[in-house]
This record gives sequence, structure tokens and C-alpha cells, in this order.
Amino acid sequence: MGLDIGDKRIGVALSDPQGILASPLTIINCQNEAADIETIIDIVNQHQVGQVIVGLPRSMNGSLGKQAERVTAFVRSLGKQTKIPIEFRDERLSTVSARRLIRDTKKKKVRHDDAIAAALILQAYLDEKY
Repeated sequence: MGLDIGDKRIGVALSDPQGILASPLTIINCQNEAADIETIIDIVNQHQVGQVIVGLPRSMNGSLGKQAERVTAFVRSLGKQTKIPIEFRDERLSTVSARRLIRDTKKKKVRHDDAIAAALILQAYLDEKY
């Protein structure tokens, strides 16, 4: 499972059972930390997820800013609620890439850029792994 955690939304992506191809799954509209974690755990259980890959929003110079601190704090809380391994991946420009993909498909009504960004993060991990 791949996660792209923003201030208002969390993009969720899953890979196929063989771990070859990542696909956008859904967007979680953030409510509060407890509800958001519960939703993620429900998805983990429903899809029998074995690992979670979370995009870490680094600055262009590689440093960690306020959003990265919020993401790491959220992931610490998530980690306390599940035994599933969680790993961070650099997500610089993933949302920009997702928006470019949406633009290139000429489908203006597509609003799942966070889920597509999560799929891009997960796909990069899968590509490195295999």
C-alpha cells in the first residue's frame, strides 16, 4: 500500500498481489488523526496489505520541513496501531507528476491527484525492489 499524506487528503494506492504494478485506490478526506488511522487500518485489513510505503515530503534541498514533521508524527501514530511494516520514500514532485499525468490524459474532471501520487510513490518502490 502506498500513502500520500497531505493536510486535507490522504491518497491511497495498492499494488497487484505480485507487487509489480501500483494503482490508485482512493482518497481519504482527513477528519482527525484517529479516524484517518482507522480508515487506513480498515483498508489494510480489507486488502490484506503486507507493507505500507509512505511518501515523505522533503524540500527540494532534501531537508525535512513542517509537512514532513506532520507526516512522520502521523506515521508514528499509525505504527502504534498496526504491526504492518511502514517505510518512507522520498516523494518530491510526486504530486506534480500526478497532475501532469492527469493533464496529459485531457480528463479535467479527474481529482484523484493524491491517489495517483500515492501510486507513483508505490511504483517507484516496487521498481527499486524488483
